[in-house]
Parts: sequence; C-alpha cells; structure tokens
Amino acid sequence: MAEQFTEFYYNQFDADRKQLAPLYRDHSMLTFESASVLGAGAIVEKLGSLPFQTVKHAVSTLDAQPSGEHGGILILITGALLVDEEQRPMNYSQVFQLMPDGAGSYFIFNDVFKLVFG
Repeated sequence: MAEQFTEFYYNQFDADRKQLAPLYRDHSMLTFESASVLGAGAIVEKLGSLPFQTVKHAVSTLDAQPSGEHGGILILITGALLVDEEQRPMNYSQVFQLMPDGAGSYFIFNDVFKLVFG
C-alpha cells in the first residue's frame, strides 16, 4: 500500500500538483519547510505556489508502519528531486500519515516535507 501510494502521489505531483486535492481533507495538515497550512484547499494552494514549474521526484528509501488504532499508515520517504533546469538534485525527506477514509481508501492526514542540505 505505501509503495503504491507513494508512486501515485509523486507521479501526480510531478505532472500537476494542483490535482492532489482529493488526497487531502479539511482537517489535513501540510508542513513544508517549517511553514504549516491546514485544509485541502490551503494545501493545494501552497503546493501550487511553489517557485518551480517542473519537478521530478526520485525515491531513495521508503519505510512504512501501522499508525494508531484506527488503521493509519505512517510513511517515511527520502529521495532527490530535480526542479526546472537544475542539474544537481536536491535531497529531501517526507513523512505522510495516511488515515482510512471509511470508503475503503486512505487520505493524507499529515504531510511533512523538508529539504536536506549537507
């Protein structure tokens, strides 16, 4: 499940990040480089306002484990991303907490993204 979600999320992000809205809910939270936003609309607005046109994620590691008693999944990803015409990829880490949506699928409850320098 974690691998399928991660592949879907990054493919969608790299193609058109504004289309990620259905993966979030009104009580979802994104922390992107220490700035937090709450709610699907604000999250997609933040992702859409990022200062690059093209991006390509390359996952290096992916670890997942059950989270809580309600069937959640915690996913930790490390990887590299190339933006626009940059030649050197930037390393990043990202954590997702997925929660069941009650309809047999999951939504992103928490999303924390951080570039890794050094």
